[in-house]
Amino acid sequence: MYARSTTVLAHRENMDHGIALIRDEIMPAVLDMPGCIGMSMLADRESGRCIATTAWDSREAMEASATTVRPMRDRAADALGGTAQVDEWEIGVLHRDHPSEPGACVRVTWVRVEPSAMDRSVEVYRTMLLPEMEQIAGFCSASLLLDRDEGLSVSSVTYDSREAMGASRDAASRIRETAMQEIGGEVLEVREFELALAHLRVPELV
Repeated sequence: MYARSTTVLAHRENMDHGIALIRDEIMPAVLDMPGCIGMSMLADRESGRCIATTAWDSREAMEASATTVRPMRDRAADALGGTAQVDEWEIGVLHRDHPSEPGACVRVTWVRVEPSAMDRSVEVYRTMLLPEMEQIAGFCSASLLLDRDEGLSVSSVTYDSREAMGASRDAASRIRETAMQEIGGEVLEVREFELALAHLRVPELV
């Protein structure tokens, strides 16, 4: 399975309008495309950073959608008041304890490792980190996206509420430290978002 993420640094006053456009018009159109198995959107109202991600059942389906999706992406970026950065990923891990509800929030961590260590990173995430994450109160789901050529991975951990996410920070920090020791990785960035949209049909991948 694969994913395409579109990151926009939005004008904060445009965010509600942009989210509504994506929810009401763009998301239904994308979900109807062959091979699309889900879409989500993260929003940080303080910084204006928004990340919309579509999931696909194959690389071929993701690539076949590119021409159709491009004008939709441009329209969404215009509505949000920013320009779009597009990245494509392999979905390495996806585990869902239970579906998210309104008010859910997501902590996203960007990590770099040597490309040769990517398989080890996936194994550590799946067998060591997920069991610890599941013990944190309010844990909802987790995913790991991979760019094997660049040695980049993105972990997204969803919590039931902003309060649960806040209470998890110390535990999450310890888990990250353990992971970096195991894989020899570097944490590039950690950010927290509200889960503005989530319509996922992505099957479990652990």
